[in-house]
Amino acid sequence: MHAFLLLCSLLLCNGVTLSVQKIQMLPDEESPAQIWIPQTLSRGWGDDIEWVQTYEEGLARSKHSKKPLMVIHHLEECPYSQALRKAFASSPEIQQMAQEDFIMLNLVHSSSDDNMAPDGHYVPRILFVDPSMTVRADLTGRYGNRMYTYEPEDISTLIENMRQAKLLLHTEL
Repeated sequence: MHAFLLLCSLLLCNGVTLSVQKIQMLPDEESPAQIWIPQTLSRGWGDDIEWVQTYEEGLARSKHSKKPLMVIHHLEECPYSQALRKAFASSPEIQQMAQEDFIMLNLVHSSSDDNMAPDGHYVPRILFVDPSMTVRADLTGRYGNRMYTYEPEDISTLIENMRQAKLLLHTEL
């Protein structure tokens, strides 16, 4: 019995030690002096926004709250995604609408729903889904070959599409 307790104690201590080592190491494992802090769900798109974790959760919350779901597809290393993220996060109007009027989701991987890639799996792309779970194909950016992409200079188009998602939603319900 004592041997069993001793073995359990050693395993527990070893697990705690490994956990502490992982927290103190950077992802590249070259600088153990700095502490690696896990990312929040915002991933830099707006820390004051309440983000959902999955597409399925976003659909359920959209249906329940009667707010549109805004889905941002991006990649962390993509320079176009990074530029759009910076413009999105620095726009007070977008941040306010995102906080108050939308269920928000940002994905760094593809959704299992083919409706989330109506014209391809490029990034960045932003789509709106209404509470009836219909992808709003009418709310697009200004590019014919990548209809749901936005660039930093397209922030006014994105703001207008966010307004349209809210206005049309209210008249349709």
